[in-house]
Amino acid sequence: MLTVSVPCLSQKTGMISDTIRKDALNVYMPLSSYTKQKITFINYVRDLKEADVYIIRTYQSTGSGGSAATYFLVGQYKYSGMNDTIIVNASPDDTEETIRIKEVNALKMVLMRYVLKTPLADYFDIRFTKSVNEIVSSDKWKSWVFSIGLNGSLNGEKSYKSSVLYGRLSADRITEKNKFTLDYSYSWNKEKFDINDSIISSLSRSQYANILFVKGLSDHWSLGTTVYTKSSVYNNYDFSIILRPAVEYDIYPYSKATRHQLRIMYSIGFEYANFHDSTIYNTIFETLGSQAFSTSYMVVEKWGSVNMSLYWSNYLNDWSKNNLSLNGTLNLRIAKGLSFNIRGGASIVHDQLSLVKGGATYEEILLRRKEIATQYTYYNSFGLSYTFGSIYNNVVNPRFGGNGFN
Repeated sequence: MLTVSVPCLSQKTGMISDTIRKDALNVYMPLSSYTKQKITFINYVRDLKEADVYIIRTYQSTGSGGSAATYFLVGQYKYSGMNDTIIVNASPDDTEETIRIKEVNALKMVLMRYVLKTPLADYFDIRFTKSVNEIVSSDKWKSWVFSIGLNGSLNGEKSYKSSVLYGRLSADRITEKNKFTLDYSYSWNKEKFDINDSIISSLSRSQYANILFVKGLSDHWSLGTTVYTKSSVYNNYDFSIILRPAVEYDIYPYSKATRHQLRIMYSIGFEYANFHDSTIYNTIFETLGSQAFSTSYMVVEKWGSVNMSLYWSNYLNDWSKNNLSLNGTLNLRIAKGLSFNIRGGASIVHDQLSLVKGGATYEEILLRRKEIATQYTYYNSFGLSYTFGSIYNNVVNPRFGGNGFN
């Protein structure tokens, strides 16, 4: 046990407490009421320019089905050059309470380096509470993680009834350089409408399976194969399979993936499809060669974050049958207290080979039970927020509800 002696306080407790708060470390980080309750020896400031240390937090899923929270600490002003990175791992069995305790304890330890330069350093007693003779047992599952889920719903009223069934199965094995994932899902949806004594029934079924295998070659290169199958009434597929080997290059090292990514991928293979009904091209099944190119960019910085991806695919026998998609998110800190976020995407669509020759009925179009021809798709959302007032945000008050459990 390492103990730092605590000096005796004078009778002027109020004055000392105020002095301690005034001289505490100013930290800019994502706000959490739980964090503020448990880490009381810093000032939580709302403005990046007022911070001695700013903290960027990112999350990633782990191969075990858990998560890894990465905290990047960057010192400013007299703390300039004092940078740290910590990773807090959580297993899929950890509760939310367990996870946030782990994260808070890790933050307390990494902040000590900065607190040592403040007057508050004299008031700490650091203890190590775990025996170092812990025995690590071998993993009998060999890093394999399985998940299965099934849910359904029933709802309705006098003129409407709906039944939904959804199931999912996954198997994953993720190591530092290699990755294998398998995901399967099944959905069944039946709806019935009673409109002026006229009954309209709608049934939709779909199945999807995705298999991915990746072999890491270096900190920049990877080889892999994707297998994607589906059966969908909406898309007119009785059965479809896409098999494409792929190669990927990340300009940034994979070890820096939580802060920077610029990945470029190329894949080539074949697609086989067996359709429910004859298509607009008078086919009931077909086998075609196809290729795809994609690039993805992600960066997390103190001003915000950007995540962009560009995707292109086409059929090798006819390059006019193609698809070009752009998707992205932007979270931008414009100025003190002012933030802007936008997310969206758009696709130019020229590869709808599965469209039913007879088209769709009025009811099928309204209920979106059959895919219809289009040349583009898009989606977008955006928001702006502004906060102002005191730069300090240290107090937690859970009365009448509020923020005490976040």
